[in-house]
Amino acid sequence: MQITRRGFMKASAAAATLALASRTRAGAAVDIRLSACDWSLHMSAQPEALDVAQELGLEGLEISATDEVRDEIRLADPAFRAQYKEAMERTGLPVASVGMAFLNQAPFARDPRGPAWLEQTIEAAADLEAGVILMAFFGDGDLRDEDGGLREDDVDTLVERLRDAAPMAEDAGVILGIENWLSAEQNLAILERVDSGAVQVYYDVGNSTVRGYDVPAEIRLLGERIAPSVHFKDGDHALGEGDVDFDGVADAMRDIEYSGWVTLETAILDDDRDASFRRNAAFVRDLFGITD
Repeated sequence: MQITRRGFMKASAAAATLALASRTRAGAAVDIRLSACDWSLHMSAQPEALDVAQELGLEGLEISATDEVRDEIRLADPAFRAQYKEAMERTGLPVASVGMAFLNQAPFARDPRGPAWLEQTIEAAADLEAGVILMAFFGDGDLRDEDGGLREDDVDTLVERLRDAAPMAEDAGVILGIENWLSAEQNLAILERVDSGAVQVYYDVGNSTVRGYDVPAEIRLLGERIAPSVHFKDGDHALGEGDVDFDGVADAMRDIEYSGWVTLETAILDDDRDASFRRNAAFVRDLFGITD
């Protein structure tokens, strides 16, 4: 597959998401910044979540496109986006990425509003200078049937809709990251059919571990087709205390010279959100040898 406008997309994503103060990365062959999902902070679609991210020592935030399923997502409203711009100015933190988690309840491949939602999110992400959009395919939006096989009709529609949206995303400098329960090979097959550097895989090390995939091997296989934002979580545990092979993950990310966000979608332990996120952020920094 020849990925279209690859250099442009990599440069655009880097400029949009990684234009932050430089730091020393002792022994690290990856260039990462730390973010978190606003829903994991229990602050979905709340601009004030950027203030919390700043207090927690994070460098960005993955925000929700909307707070509920509606014909027009909340971020489509310029006045609502202005609240995020004010929060970004106030905190000095960027919106790292925009999550379309609501697609788990309103499947992108089946809901007729799907293409319009994606166009609205691309426009909003570009306005907020967020380089990545997370497109979720879990719950009702799962691309697998009850027997674990592919929902071929859904995949066909997904490919068609992504092909239609890809030029807009390319022009906006935004990457569409698909996150699902599929294997790396199955996701690569989808990317081959879409044939656009603007569509990549939003990789989640926790989800793939739950599915029993060889996560380090998948990271190496996907390589540059991994979107510049990766979810870190370890089930109901703090990072490093569950089943995820984080040493293997870190080695694989170094091997592919990963550059982008590590986004915490982590559990809250002992009802202490802030302590939990600080602990997990410290784990990631230690894992990659990051020093301020």
